[in-house]
Amino acid sequence: MCHTYFIDLAWQHQGYVVLLQAYRNDATNSDFPEQPLCLMLFLTLYFVGWFGLLLTSTVLFAWRRGSQPAPLLQPLPRVSILIAARNEAAAIGRCLRAVRALQYPPELVEVLLGDDGSTDATAAVAQAAMAGYVGTFRVLLIREELGTARGKANVLAHLTRAASSSYFFITDADIAVPTSWLQGLLAHVQAGVGIVTGLTMVQGPRLFHRIQGLDWLMSLGLVQVVTDLGRPVTAMGNNMLITRAAYEATGGYEQLPFSVTEDFELFKAVLREGYSSRNLFRAEVLAESLPMYTWSGLLHQRRRWMRGVEGLPGWLKGCLLLYGSFYLVLLVLAWVAGPGVALVVWGVKMLLQGGLAALCFRRVGHRAPLALIPLYEVYSIVLTGMLTAFRVLPLRFNWKGRQYR
Repeated sequence: MCHTYFIDLAWQHQGYVVLLQAYRNDATNSDFPEQPLCLMLFLTLYFVGWFGLLLTSTVLFAWRRGSQPAPLLQPLPRVSILIAARNEAAAIGRCLRAVRALQYPPELVEVLLGDDGSTDATAAVAQAAMAGYVGTFRVLLIREELGTARGKANVLAHLTRAASSSYFFITDADIAVPTSWLQGLLAHVQAGVGIVTGLTMVQGPRLFHRIQGLDWLMSLGLVQVVTDLGRPVTAMGNNMLITRAAYEATGGYEQLPFSVTEDFELFKAVLREGYSSRNLFRAEVLAESLPMYTWSGLLHQRRRWMRGVEGLPGWLKGCLLLYGSFYLVLLVLAWVAGPGVALVVWGVKMLLQGGLAALCFRRVGHRAPLALIPLYEVYSIVLTGMLTAFRVLPLRFNWKGRQYR
């Protein structure tokens, strides 16, 4: 998400180039004694701040354990699982097989699938996957819009109206939840808690997919650090519990401003109503997400997420600006101090990020793919450049077959 803010630094790069060219053209000219010194001071302060931010985040992640589970409510409550799907025939079977495997009394589980105008066999595949299910399963065909809700938000608005329980568990068609998912999230519902967010790991067989998984879990580790400091910043609509009371207090999706990051919009509304939230970085709520299979798909996904970043608090935008401008400032350092120094700084970055990755994966019982860190750096540079162009140019992005700006 931090890649958005490269745009804000682009104009500065022109100034750096002019200043550095003047310095190289006349390094001994007494008319320029203060400019190189100021630039080196800036670079020093920047990298001290950058590495200080990452090192502090890594230490805090290792030290803090976040929300701890409480005993489950007894008797176990009835729950509703809500899934929005649009042209998901290839993925929905995997999702629903995971739902059927949940270690929770199926007679207490209501599964509602909203078919958002699919033109493939989503509904038929879903019905086949849930044939013989002991719990409640229904497919709702979504054809009309409720209030301001559009897209996935509209589907969820319909599903929440049809749900019969006090606990809404929301996931996506490309997600396979763990068997302990329901108990894992329910154990963190306490008085005043409106939303509990689980953890998602991107998994796939190809190298491109594995790098996405590394990128995503490290990003969620940094989100967890901020959340554990008492500054919750977001929720994830593919692995989330929201109580009926908290949802209805907001007026529901049909009363909220439309956003392509509907989970973030709902999260903000719940907090405004005085509820608190919990973000969990725990193995028992770790769901597996299908990856983006192409660069184009990844770009459209991240461009949508960037819309949510634009609504973050100013202090967090500042942190993202510092964190996301690394490669641009590293280029300036290479120009001023030489490529050798820049490579050393880059190497230190990879070591620290490897440490964060190891901690993130270990906490959820997985081994970090540390050998991918150098390739992850290349991936980050390419993705940053492409997203910057995507953000600057007047291009639409695609989400579930619909176009948005």
